[in-house]
Formats: sequence, C-alpha cells, structure tokens
Amino acid sequence: MDLMIHGFGQAFQFNILILIILGVLAGIMIGSLPGLTATMGVALFLPISLGMDAVGGIVLLIAVYFGSIYGGSIAAILLNTPGTPASAATALDGYPMTQAGYAGKALAIAAIASGAGGLISTLMLTLISPQLSTVALNFSAPESFALALFGLSIISSISGKSVLKGLTVGVFGLIIATVGMDPMTSYPRFTFDQPTLLSGISFIPVMIGLFAVAEALYQIEKHLKVQERTKNVVANYLLPKFRELKVIWISVIRSSFIGTFIGSVPGAGADIAAFVSYNEAKRFSKKEEKDSFGKGNPKGIASAEAANNGVTGGAMVPLLTLGIPGDAVAAVLLGALMIHGMNPGPMLFVENAEMVYTLFAGMFLAAILVVIFGLLGVRLFTKVLLVPKRVLLPTIIVLSIVGAYAISNNYFDVYVMLVFGIIGYFMKKYGFPASPLVLALILGPMAESEMRRSLVMSEGSYAIFMTRPIAATLIVLAVLSMIAPIVFRYLKHRKESKAADS
Repeated sequence: MDLMIHGFGQAFQFNILILIILGVLAGIMIGSLPGLTATMGVALFLPISLGMDAVGGIVLLIAVYFGSIYGGSIAAILLNTPGTPASAATALDGYPMTQAGYAGKALAIAAIASGAGGLISTLMLTLISPQLSTVALNFSAPESFALALFGLSIISSISGKSVLKGLTVGVFGLIIATVGMDPMTSYPRFTFDQPTLLSGISFIPVMIGLFAVAEALYQIEKHLKVQERTKNVVANYLLPKFRELKVIWISVIRSSFIGTFIGSVPGAGADIAAFVSYNEAKRFSKKEEKDSFGKGNPKGIASAEAANNGVTGGAMVPLLTLGIPGDAVAAVLLGALMIHGMNPGPMLFVENAEMVYTLFAGMFLAAILVVIFGLLGVRLFTKVLLVPKRVLLPTIIVLSIVGAYAISNNYFDVYVMLVFGIIGYFMKKYGFPASPLVLALILGPMAESEMRRSLVMSEGSYAIFMTRPIAATLIVLAVLSMIAPIVFRYLKHRKESKAADS
C-alpha cells in the first residue's frame, strides 16, 4: 500500500501529469486515424521518450497506448472506419447507432467502457499480476491454437442474417491468410513469384478497405442514386442516461476481465479480445435482445471497448513479471524499458519497485483521462457528421490511402486496400458481412502455426488438444459457440413457422 501511495504521489507531479495528459490526447488522435495503430503510435513516441527520465518516458508511452486504443472507436462509430484493428468489433453496433442519430451516446458509452476496462485491468495487474502470469505461462502451442479456434468460432455469431454467408466469408479470409511464407518451413505459398506477397497480406489494409472504402463507395452510389444531399445525422443525446449505464455495467465488467486475461496470453491481442467479448455479451443477453446486436445495441459497443482496453493492463502482466511481451505494443514497451535501464522479469519488482508502482499509478490516471477526454470530446467528435457527404466521402478515401501507405511505406498495401474496398462494396451490396473476413485473417495464421507446432510436440497425435485441460475446455467452448447460433436460429424459425400456421 505504501508503494502505491508513493506511486500516485510521483504520478501527480506536474511534469509527469502533463506527459500523461499529452500522451492520452496524442494517442486518441493517432488511434482515430485509419491505419495508425496503437503499435505505430507508441513506436512514433519512443524516440521522444529517450530524452526523458525513465519514469516520464515510460509513462508517456503507456498514455499513448491507452489513448490510441480508445481513439480507434471514434472513427469506427462515426464513419464505420475502425481506427485500429481493436475497434473493428466496436463498429458492428457503433455505426448503426450513428445512423440512428445516437452518435454522441455511442461515443460516450465507448469512452466510459474504455476507461472502465483500463481501470479494471490495471487494478488486476497491480493486485494479482504474479498469479495471472502463472496462468499465462501454462499457455503453450495447444492452448494458443484452442484460443484461436475459439475466436474463429465467433464467426457464426457475427454473420448477421445468414450464417452461411458469414462462414463463406470466413473461409475466404482463411484462404487469404495462407498467402506468404509457410510459418514452419518458410516455403512460399500462393505468392505467384511476387516478392511483395512473401510477407503475406496484412490485415490492416484489408480492414481499411472492407470497412472504410467499401462504406464510402456504397454511400457514394446511394448519394448519386438519390440525386440529393444525404441527410446528416446528429447525436440526440450527448450522454447516456443512468438507466442505460445500468444495463451495460455487467457487460463492461465481464469484458474487462476477458480482455485482461486474453491480454496476458502472449500472442493474443486487443482485436481478439474485442470479438470474443462481443460474442460473450451477445451470448449472455436475453433471447429477445440477441437480434439487436449488430443493429445498434449499446452492450455491443461497451463489451468491445471494455475488452480491448482491458488488454492494456493484461499485456503488461507477462511483460513486467516475465519479460515476455503480450502483444506488439508490449514488445515496443519492452525495448523502451530496457533502454531506460529497467529489466522486466521477477526481479523488476524488487530492484525497481517504486518505479513500477509509479507506472501503475500512471496507468490508472491514463484510464481516467480517457473517460474525461472521451466525454468532453463527444460534442467535437460528432461535428464530423455535419460535414457534407460530397466532402466527407472523398476525404475518407484519401485518409484510407494515406493510412494504408503509412503501414509499411509501400504502394502494395494501397493496392490491397483498394481491391478489398471494391470487394467489400459488393459484399455489402449483396449482404455478406465483412467482420468474419477480418477475424479469419487475424486468427488464421495464429491457428495454423500453433496447430502445427502442437502436432510437432505430440509427434502427430491430435490427442494433445484433449489431454490438456485449458485447450480441451476452449475447444469445447468453440464447438458450442459455433453451433449455438445455428441451433437458436433454427428453433426461432420453427417457432415462427408454427405461429404463422396457427
């Protein structure tokens, strides 16, 4: 307790507090721009942090991390353009709320859920990081494969009206995920002798194309058909009412814990956590409420945002206690810690205890500032909806091109983004959901590589997946998660048919 009090005392020093404020604001701006991920944001500020003392430099990077994860929800909600991969699940219900005129409410829910996710994950990091790291250590190749499989099983839940269309898109995404170097043998697959395909097809330009460009093309077509200016929607309520917050708080707490746990598993990330939590929020909802997911349900936004911000604290667990980065951002932070003379691992809490608890206090403040800036910025963020469509839609396409190019500074990603923008347009036109493709592209490589590593461990025996308790549990949950929506839809259709006959 004394160390935590000391940590807050250090974090409230003027220079540290200013760095946290600037870091969160910069992170929100970076996260809201398509293509500029949280990893890129932290990496951009890494050189700046080198000229600071250890505490100031690391706190700045963590604040950018927190801000950018939340920032991705702004474009996802307002423009159906996920600013970061972690906010792809947020767009499923956030954008429909904007179309219904509740953009301000959606942004406020996202800010509150994001802050809650960050606070809960940081609290868990502070109190039980050694225990969480022990659980994470039990994750080997079979458990990682089972986790990826569980993530893929969510496709049936996010497929919209047609599970068959969702599964078709998911299989298409898995096929695309096989392009590039074989993860085990490094042999080129489906590259057609093109060097640019050796590293595979990055899911970020695909995601930008499917969500941003496809939506822009669809709206342009709609605009041309109507031959009049599309009506701009505005937020009816800037803040959700207390009774609406009471409805989402269980989803927020559950998703925060899910995000923290998934974040503590090396190799998993905020995008996986968001989709898993979204599926769980839908699964735990009442029968009559399940159909509203994907159409503007506040629980969908709250669960996705609480989870992807819950990952922020979870990813720090293996980083600080074991020296193992939980995700790409944690890998950048690992380098920053070592540059500043802090060696992550069990001895970190002994040798640099005061500094570690100052970082924890900084994370608490960053999570609170996300809520404050998120709520204060609602009125400003929603102004984008007042921009005429003839200006906004071309701007979205230009920003998408810039974002795709910024990923690795090559035009190939721009071409990929444009191709998938056209594919996404036709998918949207004919009722094929885009989310299963992105999910398959994210989890496909992880599932393949971890399954093959598992088979190497077991000398080709598939029994390894059922003899390990965690892996077996996740596989059973994956099967149930895949089958349950199909069964529920069948029962619902049967019930409706009987009602119609009678």
